[in-house]
Amino acid sequence: MEQLILEIVLRRSMYIYLGILNLLTVCVMMAQLQQGGPDEKEKTTALKDLLSRIDLDELMKKDEPPLEFPDTLEGFEYLFNEKGQLRHIKTGEPFVFNYREDLHRWNQKRYEALGEIITKYVYELLQKECHLKKVTLPVDAAESEPKSFIFMSEDALTNPDKLLVLIHGNGVVRAGQWARRLIINEDLDSGTQIPYIKRAVEEGYGVIVLNPNENYIEVEKTKAQVQLSSDSSDEPAEKRERKEKIQKETKKRRDFYEKYRNPQKEKETMQIYIRMIQREAEVKNKVTAVALTDSVHNVWHQEAGKTVREWMRENCCNWVSSSEALDTSVESMLPDCPRVSAGTERHELTSWKSFPSIFKFFSEAVEAKNSSVKPTPTRRSNRIKYEDL
Repeated sequence: MEQLILEIVLRRSMYIYLGILNLLTVCVMMAQLQQGGPDEKEKTTALKDLLSRIDLDELMKKDEPPLEFPDTLEGFEYLFNEKGQLRHIKTGEPFVFNYREDLHRWNQKRYEALGEIITKYVYELLQKECHLKKVTLPVDAAESEPKSFIFMSEDALTNPDKLLVLIHGNGVVRAGQWARRLIINEDLDSGTQIPYIKRAVEEGYGVIVLNPNENYIEVEKTKAQVQLSSDSSDEPAEKRERKEKIQKETKKRRDFYEKYRNPQKEKETMQIYIRMIQREAEVKNKVTAVALTDSVHNVWHQEAGKTVREWMRENCCNWVSSSEALDTSVESMLPDCPRVSAGTERHELTSWKSFPSIFKFFSEAVEAKNSSVKPTPTRRSNRIKYEDL
């Protein structure tokens, strides 16, 4: 607490409206604390009294600029150049995260706002450059039902030979993206699935780009819903009152720092999930090969049955972040699927660095299925190791 007050005094002392009296009080109290001062209880009481007289709302409204940002790349004064790199329109420099010094949260919100624009930009590229069509899901959704969407090539459901299904990882990324950080700081090739889509089309694949992180919609809670969530406890009234009293005291202490860190309180929201289904047997029968890139899945935590684990050992391969050369076998204690090096230690780059190897893996898997040839020695040797383990 003392350190936080000192930090505010040092960093915000330019705000004259705090008043000389409060400033001197803080300095005197800090001196007392350093020299021993009163006992701990008296110190806490004095600090609370001081904090109660500081108008934090007034103090912080001049600290952080409004969280209002442009809704276009041009508004941010950035564009993608011919190499797919995001560059400032005037200076030609890469994106700068620390746009406002000492305002990390504001900079983060600005970055997130840019990320939302990037998402829409990639959606446009999927349709205009990759010639994919946007399909709403569920296909039988009612008018008022929450919906999501995916992207598909024209022959995705009719291609008689092969279909490539692209699934991004967890987090803020959406359909067509591998890593937002790479799109913003590196280029579109390394950060999006576009190179995979173009290569797949060239090799005669149908393509489906899934969007699993877009599996719910977020809506603002009504006042009644906020009140209901706070009053939903079934505990006896007396016990609940004692707990609420403790929570209020804790909240007062926490709110001081929260107002300092987050002066523009965001609205409470709730998530409404979009309808989903599972088709394990159908997937295993139709899918020939699965390439994972530094996947964080766990067959134990996700309760994968024996048949699923056997299928993964036979049909999957995980390109993991590693200092080893590309495609070097990497040992694992999990009995799921072979692991090989992606040729990079950076997690977000694994999809891009393993790109050529993954298509080779797919080609070999398709050829093996069509000719009824056994899996390649590398995959077979890994499978035997897991079975022995």
